Amino acid sequence: MKKSFDVLVAGEINPDLILSGEVEPAFGQVEKLVDSATLAIGSSSAIFACGAARLGLKVAFIGKCGEDVFGRFMLDEISKRGVEVGNVIIAPGESTGLSVILNRGVDRAILTHPGLIPALKAEEVSDDLLHQARHLHVASYFLQSALQPDLPDLFQRARSLGLTTSLDTNYDPSEKWIGFDELLAVTNIFLPNEAEACSLAGVDNVDSAADRLAGKVETLAIKLGAQGALGVRKSQKIRVPSIPVKVIDTVGAGDSFDAGFIYGYLNNWPLEKTLRVAAICGARSTQAAGGTSAQATLDEVMRELS
Repeated sequence: MKKSFDVLVAGEINPDLILSGEVEPAFGQVEKLVDSATLAIGSSSAIFACGAARLGLKVAFIGKCGEDVFGRFMLDEISKRGVEVGNVIIAPGESTGLSVILNRGVDRAILTHPGLIPALKAEEVSDDLLHQARHLHVASYFLQSALQPDLPDLFQRARSLGLTTSLDTNYDPSEKWIGFDELLAVTNIFLPNEAEACSLAGVDNVDSAADRLAGKVETLAIKLGAQGALGVRKSQKIRVPSIPVKVIDTVGAGDSFDAGFIYGYLNNWPLEKTLRVAAICGARSTQAAGGTSAQATLDEVMRELS
């Protein structure tokens, strides 16, 4: 049966206020000047959704935001990028989350007001909505605290309806990294970065982490930043390089990588090609401030791939 959407994203909604410059904040009413300030689409889930839509996938989003200026900004901006937002739950009287990012090129500091970021529940993702999609993606696992307890059941429900599933946890602030066996067992694609993979596997070497995690999921793709990516699927274990770029802002690079990987996966591309596309998407996204400003089109990716 033809689906309305290639990907359904169940995620958090918040803009990023990005302040760029070689400065470090100081208390004591010390005022420092930055080079630029940008209000941009934030949240790993929304940046992923925009990246997937930019590549040509049909993307729907469900999450929660307030009826406020930040919520309206987010819905307007991701809608402009081709993401369907009709299923987003508006909560009058509640506040949309916000992240303030001090960006210094390859490093950044982040202050986040959660607002409604943690509020989406698995039960609010209906079977009717799942029926309309081929694939379900979840990011920012540790920020989405209301979704966490029933996420394995949501993934299992999705899979029973014919969807594939993907997960990008982002980092665990508690550094406990527990309780993932049940979730990974119903996850088709796991998309950690190197630090996350090593922490979850309890090792300090990315190859060892890949070996330990590969048996838990169908497909594993570990983001290695400027070093490219490492992927494992069944007996295949493949490394691919990144591409050289002038880095302006690394915000959302991992989410753009995820979008490229899901594009290749849904088109049944070989693992090496899928990894290369993902690495290109991640690298190209760093060439402008914000997570979505420099996201690649499929034509741009294919030119880099050739």
